[in-house]
Amino acid sequence: MKLDILAIGAHPDDVELGAGATVAKMVHDGKKVGILDLTRGELGTRGTAETRDSEAADAAKILGVAVRENLGFRDGFFTNDEAHQMKIIEIIRKYQPEIVLCNAIDDRHIDHPKGSALVEDACFLSGLKKIETGQEAWRPKHIFHYIQWYPLKPDFVLDVSEFVETKLKSCLAYKTQFFDATNQEPNTPISSPQFQDSITNRARDLGMLIGTEAGEGFMLKGYLGLKDFEGLV
Repeated sequence: MKLDILAIGAHPDDVELGAGATVAKMVHDGKKVGILDLTRGELGTRGTAETRDSEAADAAKILGVAVRENLGFRDGFFTNDEAHQMKIIEIIRKYQPEIVLCNAIDDRHIDHPKGSALVEDACFLSGLKKIETGQEAWRPKHIFHYIQWYPLKPDFVLDVSEFVETKLKSCLAYKTQFFDATNQEPNTPISSPQFQDSITNRARDLGMLIGTEAGEGFMLKGYLGLKDFEGLV
């Protein structure tokens, strides 16, 4: 199956939090979108790897993605080396996405920038035909990094005004991770009611920057080329 967009996250829930509305919008627009999780989030304070697996499957249904896979890298301890790059290369060549969405370039959780660099490197290497995997070489046209904990300045903001509720539902599918007054596990930075509110508030703030109801911001390491100005907000 060829995908238009492959959204990659170091942990299950990264894609939903950083680009959930974008994924929902692209699916609504008829694009084939998949999600790749690098780890099972097994070091998370709340829940377990097994609950994350179930929650990720529920979130994928809410977003309507065509496929979701998990590479099972070690949460907190995966590295940007040949072995990890090759696993991602195989996925990129399998689905041949035109666009890859991935973790923030800089962020509070060490796995986020680490995952960001790993995916960038794997996307480049995937285009080298002398790296043999038994698959056709493939390099995505674009790599866009969604914004996570740190409020980084985006290079562009996508209008997602009609899809914030879907994003919120996909995030809250991770029931063990977010606010639940009955959950007796330790609190974390994302388990407070204030953080839950911030999911919507950030989308509103980014939308305000471009004159729309809601937005999601992205960064890129290169340059975004335009053939014309049509489609700009």
